[in-house]
Amino acid sequence: MSSDSSSDSDMERPQQKQEQPPKKRKRLQDYLDEKAAREAAERAEVELKRRRKSGLDVDDEEAEEVSYPVINPLNFIKNKEIRSKQFKRLQGSKKKEEKAARKARKLEGGPKTTGHTIESLREKDQTSLAHATEDDNEEIANDLENDEFNEYYKKTYEPKVLITYSATPHTRTRKFAAELERILPNSLVHARNKARLKNVCKSAIREEFTDLVVINENNKQPEGLLVIHLPEGPTAHFKISNFKSLKDLKKRPSNITSHRPEVILTNFSTRLGLTIGRMLGALFHYEPEFKGRRVATFHNQRDYIFFRHHLYEFDKNGKRVKLRELGPRFTLKLRSLQQGLFDSKCGDYEWMITNKRHQMESRRRFFL
Repeated sequence: MSSDSSSDSDMERPQQKQEQPPKKRKRLQDYLDEKAAREAAERAEVELKRRRKSGLDVDDEEAEEVSYPVINPLNFIKNKEIRSKQFKRLQGSKKKEEKAARKARKLEGGPKTTGHTIESLREKDQTSLAHATEDDNEEIANDLENDEFNEYYKKTYEPKVLITYSATPHTRTRKFAAELERILPNSLVHARNKARLKNVCKSAIREEFTDLVVINENNKQPEGLLVIHLPEGPTAHFKISNFKSLKDLKKRPSNITSHRPEVILTNFSTRLGLTIGRMLGALFHYEPEFKGRRVATFHNQRDYIFFRHHLYEFDKNGKRVKLRELGPRFTLKLRSLQQGLFDSKCGDYEWMITNKRHQMESRRRFFL
């Protein structure tokens, strides 16, 4: 009997195995769901222990809800191709939602959102002209009446500029000086040779020049610009970058006429910026000749002064205006402002740039 029963049981076992339904293969999402469920259960247990330790019942409510970080399920996908496809799908759906939201806001007619820039997040400066009080305005007006450029803005004299460079300048530096001579009215380029800069200042004062512009070069490129207001200063030292000559811009020198240009100074918003703007404006004649339609622009942005030289043209109807660049093009960065004439040893510096690597100054702080 025992042998028969054992044989019957052996016959039943394979039949039972055959009757079991086949197991379904788990997908990747199933594993992710199980992992998320396990982590949620663990967090619930930890939260329950914490509530019991603090003396709270299960149904009691806390004043503040505990927020947990959102886990991105894409981080658990090890296959790079599948992960990139899923990420692209997610990004595409987000872009569609943002586009629909922008369209809805446009139909509603709400206010437009402007993005943040370094200039919009600029740190407040105590010397800013926009935040000046009445006492500050009186002080600024008093300084403008007594500064070195007061006589120029009263139109008591016409500016006369001397342009020079080092003893053995490169051809590119000579061309830069010649192009500056075309831009600045009543200017003259003179070779400095080996004369000291102090002697050059004395000679320029004797010849009744009102400003002296010295071009420094490095590696056969114009690298620095020294602007000295005569006869009593101040002296400003600029760094030149992104210089594009007329040849680089494929412009003809004959397009620059001899008419006195208009001067536009924009975004000089501090006391120091006002001084630099007045200094650059004093290089040009105070009465422009509008017949020439030339415009010289000094635009300050994040303490970089961009120079552009344009010719504006009207259409036949006189309603639309087009700008045509004449060149040259360069960018100035103020390095120092010195009171009086140039003196590298005993000069009294009103402002000097600091090395931001070591001073740990904020990127949102601007001086002009």
